[in-house]
Amino acid sequence: METVIPKNGAPVLVIAATLPEIDNLVRAIGPGRQDSVQFRQVHAGTIDGVSVVLGVTGMGKVNAASTLTLLVERYRPQLVINTGCAGAYDGSGLAVGDLAVASVEAYGDDGVLTPAGWEPLDIIGIPLLERKGRRYFNEFPLSFSASEKAMRLAAALGIPVKRGRFVTVSTCSGSTSRGRELAGRFDALCENMEGAAVAHVSLMYGIDCLEVRGISNPVEDRDLSRWNIPRAVENAQRFVLKYIQSLAIKESGSRE
Repeated sequence: METVIPKNGAPVLVIAATLPEIDNLVRAIGPGRQDSVQFRQVHAGTIDGVSVVLGVTGMGKVNAASTLTLLVERYRPQLVINTGCAGAYDGSGLAVGDLAVASVEAYGDDGVLTPAGWEPLDIIGIPLLERKGRRYFNEFPLSFSASEKAMRLAAALGIPVKRGRFVTVSTCSGSTSRGRELAGRFDALCENMEGAAVAHVSLMYGIDCLEVRGISNPVEDRDLSRWNIPRAVENAQRFVLKYIQSLAIKESGSRE
């Protein structure tokens, strides 16, 4: 099958914090080629004719933001897909192995702790980003069109996926009470350690961003016996692969 070149000649960029969160996708692009951006390993190739770049950012917001910036500057992607695992908040209805798609990412730790309690960055009045006349403080929207496409694809494939707000933290919530606090504060489904930074950088560059994560654990009093990271990242990657294949169908009109 002939390679499909996206309308702007740009690849789809898929990133995750660790290699196990994209290793199935690395295998899917076949031999491809290995590249390096500064100290990060990058894999480039095609999936069903769609040009794809896969990168490991490292854990946390700083690693995610700095690596994504380098990758965007080098590859100028048409779409950023952020994947990996997440912890589900109580009341989200998400179980281990389920998938979640982000509509909004929120920086959960950034703000001001006052005698009256935590306040978001709005209280300082200095936005993290100003773009096209809009000011962004803690919360960064992701591409509606990309997430809507993901939800339609999931429905067509019979895969249960929930879409909602995610929280990005520097300190993972290892207690039920902390999880409930953040879930209530941001009306969120789950938490992770990179998503808001990825959404932030993507919005800075004006690139559509999709975030798909598999649930590895409930956010509760920390109990590793109830975690299943391999299952979470396997399910997330399978869906991301289907999503990329659906882009091939859209671009080519049909698949051989």
